[in-house]
Amino acid sequence: MKQKIYTLGLINTSIIFLGALLKINHWPGGGYLLILGIFMLVMVFLPLALRNHYQTEGGRNNLLLHIVTWLTCFVVFGGMLFKLMHWPGAGIALLIALPFPYVVFLPVFLVVTSKDKNFSIYNTVAILFLLAGTSITSALLSLNVSKDRLDDSMRLSRGYNRVEAVLDEIPAAAGRAPVEFKIDELLGIIDDYQRKIFSVAGMSEEEWNNDPRTFPFPEKTSIADKALFIGGNNPTYDTRLQAGLGDLVSELQKSAANEEIAGKIPLIFDFYETPDDKLGWTQGMFVVNPRVWSLIYLDGLETNLKLIRAGL
Repeated sequence: MKQKIYTLGLINTSIIFLGALLKINHWPGGGYLLILGIFMLVMVFLPLALRNHYQTEGGRNNLLLHIVTWLTCFVVFGGMLFKLMHWPGAGIALLIALPFPYVVFLPVFLVVTSKDKNFSIYNTVAILFLLAGTSITSALLSLNVSKDRLDDSMRLSRGYNRVEAVLDEIPAAAGRAPVEFKIDELLGIIDDYQRKIFSVAGMSEEEWNNDPRTFPFPEKTSIADKALFIGGNNPTYDTRLQAGLGDLVSELQKSAANEEIAGKIPLIFDFYETPDDKLGWTQGMFVVNPRVWSLIYLDGLETNLKLIRAGL
């Protein structure tokens, strides 16, 4: 049984190592391998290893320690995975995962092992160093991957701004179609969204255009709470952009020449209509996303709208 567990552990470690290598280098398949490797580690390898140790060496009095050990690994590696994959709630997951070993595992470990007179203090010291190393490694690894992705996104935003500056120099056509007026209306809404976001962030649009890296707390989520929040008896968020994009699709569908473009709008704008949930797309784009990506999305949307308008 031990040999099978060792073999499984070696395979599991290889999958995680390869996934981390691919992920750090932004090669395809890294995320899938990390998900597979961490899932196998927490849900297959660790339960088998802890069960085998409990049955052969752990003793009945250490059942609580074995359970807490698995739970700690589940929380810590789960938080790391959420952060590395940039899933919604990653910040909260990591915030729980980092102190969890010290708040939950360490007290149980000290209480259980204190009853064992033969237990060496060196094992306790080794556990403490292992916990510290795990916390530091997970934090640095996740922050490094997040920083790389944010930097790449901000460089992309600067590219959008350059293209937009060129498009603004193209003179408007003499006869303007209803679609063009709808695009102009959307551009006005985008400008209003950006002004509100910059106001909350305490920076100017010029500072953003010159160097997006000056944006404060780029990884923090939920820009809509202050920038797009609407108070009143029934508080909600500003959904003008969501409604305007839906109207643009409807306007494009009225013309056979633009019908194909209308079908591509969800792909081009990363936009989906939610008839039964008027806040669905707005919340997903401006509440769950890191705030800097929401702002970068607005830059990209503005550029794509101007490109479509120039091609009409």
